[in-house]
Amino acid sequence: MNLIIDVGNTRNKIAVFDDGQMLYQDVYTSSEVKEALLYITVHFPKVDRCIISASGKLNENDLALLKREYKVHELSHKSNIPFENLYATPTTLGVDRIALIAGAALKFPKNNVLVIDAGSAITYDFLNSENEYLGGAISPGLSMRYKALNEFTANLPLLKSEFPKTFVGNSTNNAIHVGVILGTIDEIDGAISRYKEQYADLTIILTGGDTDFLRDRLKNDIFANSKFLLEGLNYILEQNND
Repeated sequence: MNLIIDVGNTRNKIAVFDDGQMLYQDVYTSSEVKEALLYITVHFPKVDRCIISASGKLNENDLALLKREYKVHELSHKSNIPFENLYATPTTLGVDRIALIAGAALKFPKNNVLVIDAGSAITYDFLNSENEYLGGAISPGLSMRYKALNEFTANLPLLKSEFPKTFVGNSTNNAIHVGVILGTIDEIDGAISRYKEQYADLTIILTGGDTDFLRDRLKNDIFANSKFLLEGLNYILEQNND
């Protein structure tokens, strides 16, 4: 059995896979690592391997604890990956993006695939039908856009995501929602349109923490899968079983 740990910028995800099937998934904070691992030990005693994808900061004590319990693979640009990486600066490619493209290579072989991860940041990653990773884009996520308007201005409030009823904001709060939410949707739809102009039969994956909020509001047909990164990590762990 495989233990999958994704250390993000705002939250951490944990999952257990057996023979390619996800048996368990949860979200925990940095202070809850010991409790999360105790749960895994009790309920999934056959887990013997672990992969860690750390986009955020991983506590050294927590890493040491994991290494005592399991055979640990720390995802990096040196890992064995199931696609050809043509990124101009491969050592700077985030491990979360590596995992997403691994998931694309697993789920949609010989396809043009655009993976959109709507989390703290919104990342766009493209794998072509020749199994070549070409790159993509990075922009602020929903919560980051709201925080930026609050922190870098004197009077704008900090709001939570709320879909506006109209595209004309008739109050400061409504204007912020229009700018952030509709601006993000227009950005995503625009990015998809540009890829579709150049690449035929494009498969589009939407994943990340804001998947449920965004998926029904986009114009383009997409596959929504909030577990896509975890599936990619499990695939990479299988590829690095040495």
